[in-house]
Amino acid sequence: MPEFSVLSRRAMLAGGLILPLAPRLALAAPRNLTFAVFRNGAKIGEHHVAFAGDEANLTATTDAVMTVKIGPVPVFKYHHHALEKHAGGVFASLETSTTTNGKDEKVMAERAGGAIHVDCNYGKATFSADTNPMNHWNEQIFSGAPLFNPQTGKILKVKVAKVSPDHVTIRGETEIDDFYDAAGTWTSLTGKLDDGSKVEYRRV
Repeated sequence: MPEFSVLSRRAMLAGGLILPLAPRLALAAPRNLTFAVFRNGAKIGEHHVAFAGDEANLTATTDAVMTVKIGPVPVFKYHHHALEKHAGGVFASLETSTTTNGKDEKVMAERAGGAIHVDCNYGKATFSADTNPMNHWNEQIFSGAPLFNPQTGKILKVKVAKVSPDHVTIRGETEIDDFYDAAGTWTSLTGKLDDGSKVEYRRV
């Protein structure tokens, strides 16, 4: 399969989706998360999120590692690492590095001067203060405000809908369904890839 899209539409995996600057993100101190990742029912990797700090000053470290094989031969290898920080209850900064089949991408984003400033492989950009990186662990970012791709640094063209208290749909550049428990903890993910195959995150 060419340049395997396991997480192509590249918003899908990176992360792994905001509130304006004025309201605080009412984040509880989350528990660490580990997911097994499946494509069409076959396990291809894992996605880990580790948290430190409290609801006002939170650090989330994400590592996603995936390999797709045809027989014994790897045809797709992916590693995404992200360090996201919140300060005073709002998104403060992000640093990511991603390697996809040997191609490296890096993103640095920081809140300063009433805006979000992004520097990535594709250039520099300034986004409005209510813009957040798309992640899946913080359901409160699904408020309709802008989201950017933590792997590429580019604004995402997606529509987000909360179809029930525990189910969020993301449609546009990517097709993702995120699920949460009553406490707002991310519990699972399903998605459709460019080649029509199905990706699933199962909590372990």
